[in-house]
Amino acid sequence: MFDFFRNKTQPDKVLNSKIIDVLKTVSDPELPVNIYDLGLIYEICQAGSGSIIIRMTLTAPACPVAGTLPAIVEKSVTSLDEVDHCKVELVWDPPWTREKISEEGKLELDMY
Repeated sequence: MFDFFRNKTQPDKVLNSKIIDVLKTVSDPELPVNIYDLGLIYEICQAGSGSIIIRMTLTAPACPVAGTLPAIVEKSVTSLDEVDHCKVELVWDPPWTREKISEEGKLELDMY
């Protein structure tokens, strides 16, 4: 079995940008904003050639998509030609707050 959590590095800028673009296609079902601009993605790491680790959270621990959203993220990221494996680690620390929403997300949510 592949050990995703050993020898983590940052993906190169091109791959990181592609991963972010794919993550921006995944929306939170309760808010009309993608998971990246909501600030749910805490870390994107590479663990060897073609293997990606995503550390993310949800807006609340009792979020109804807690059981399905990580799999959607994994499938979305592995749709990239450069990615063979993706592992999503769901974390709760630090807890998500509205301050994590990007400027683009705040505009979409009309938070100004």
